This record gives sequence, C-alpha cells and structure tokens, in this order.
Amino acid sequence: MYTFRFLATISISLWLVTLTGCATTTSGGAVGANRSQLLLISSEQLEQTAAQGYSQLKSEAAQQGELNKNEKMLQRVRAIADRIKPQTAVFRPDAPGWKWEVNIIDSDQLNAFCMPGGKIMFYSGLINQLKLTDEEIAVVMGHEIAHALREHSREQVSQAIAAQTALGLGSAAFGLSQAATNLAGIGYQAFIATHFSRTDEAEADRIGLELTARAGYNPRAGVTLWQKMMKAKSGGQLPEFLSTHPADATRVQQIESLLPTVLPLYEAAKR
Repeated sequence: MYTFRFLATISISLWLVTLTGCATTTSGGAVGANRSQLLLISSEQLEQTAAQGYSQLKSEAAQQGELNKNEKMLQRVRAIADRIKPQTAVFRPDAPGWKWEVNIIDSDQLNAFCMPGGKIMFYSGLINQLKLTDEEIAVVMGHEIAHALREHSREQVSQAIAAQTALGLGSAAFGLSQAATNLAGIGYQAFIATHFSRTDEAEADRIGLELTARAGYNPRAGVTLWQKMMKAKSGGQLPEFLSTHPADATRVQQIESLLPTVLPLYEAAKR
C-alpha cells in the first residue's frame, strides 16, 4: 500500500509539474538567459512574503539606528538603481513597474541582496571596506536584481515543494497547498541566506553584466569586483556576500568571457 501511494504521489507531482510548472521568467537578452524553470507557486505569493520580510528588516534596522544613516551613500546607491531599473524591461516587461525599494543598513557586513519584487538592501561595509566604485556597485546590484528577475528564490521554493510532495504520503494537491501556506512563515533571514546553485549564479552574472552595461556602467568592473572579493577572502575576511555567492578564479574567467557580448551595449549606452 505504501509503495502504491508513493508512486501515485510521484505521478501526480510529475503531472502537476508538466501541467503548470515549466516556464521561463525572462527573455534571453543579449546574453541568452531564458532556460525553462520549475515554478509551482505564483510570483505574487513570494513577492508578498518578501515585502513583509523586507519591512521587518527595515523596522529592526531603524530601531537600532542603522537604517539609511549615510544620506550621501544612500543617494549614490539609489541613483545607480534608478539607471538600472529601466533596463530590466529587456528581460521582463513587468519589472520596471515593480514596487522597488533601495535602502542601506549601516553595518560592517559585506553584503547586499535583492528580494523578489525588487526589494534591494546594501550593507555599508560592502561599499566602504572594499572601496567599491559606482561601476562595481552597479555590478553587485545588477547581479542581485538578476536573481529577482529570474525568480531564483521562487524556483528553489518550487523545487522544495516538488521534493516534499513526491516523498510525502498525502496528495500532491495537498502538498502544494500546504507549502504555499507555509510561505507566510518565511522570514527575511531565509531570503538573505539563500544559497543559489551554480546555474543560478551563472545566470545572475550574465544578466547582471548586461544590466550594468545597458545602464551605462563599464561591465569590466565585474572583474575588479570579484578580484576584490577573492582578496578579502584570501586575507581571512570572509565577506557575508561570499557565503551565498562563491567567488573563484573560474568565475572571473566566465565574466571576462561575457565582455565581448556586453561591451557593445555599454558603448551604445554612453552614446
């Protein structure tokens, strides 16, 4: 009986995936980022959860006197975001209309992220300690926005749902419903600490560099950024950013290989 129910559950799961789960969240752009993804929950569900988590994070930072303390830095980061946001339409026509937010937490952490729906947070330590240029900030921001455009968090949740449903004893429909309900319990820590796959990271690098170039920032900064990251790592200072975005020489080589594709976009943007 157990085997029958297990196989039946897998069959239903696979049927649901075939019926509703295979799609791509973005157009390919010049870098070609439009693989098929497993998507079993709606964007709206995850964006609502992310917005709640982001509000909680801001509230806690404000209570500690750490939110947007440096007005000059805040204006700088928001100005970069304002140049990148319109370029997201290349990959998703709906993205420029997201309810974007850009804030800075005053902290020694070397970290930054973009939650689903365009909720961006930079930590001042990333900018100050690595002495990031505007171009390097743009690369970080483009990379993080790319994760949101490709909905990598939604894809990871969907993969977890599929695995849980396939291994569970209940029906696939119950598994999907229960998992969607459980989204309400996801805190902002889950979004901050997300460990993306190598595929996710490669896609974010590709899309992020194209966004950087289209916004008029030199994409060569992608190389200098990750060199700074690796130097910080080798110096015994492991940036929080690297706990979820591993950096190595291979990554720099991959970014360098993208430059012939994105540099013409940068030159066109300058003109």
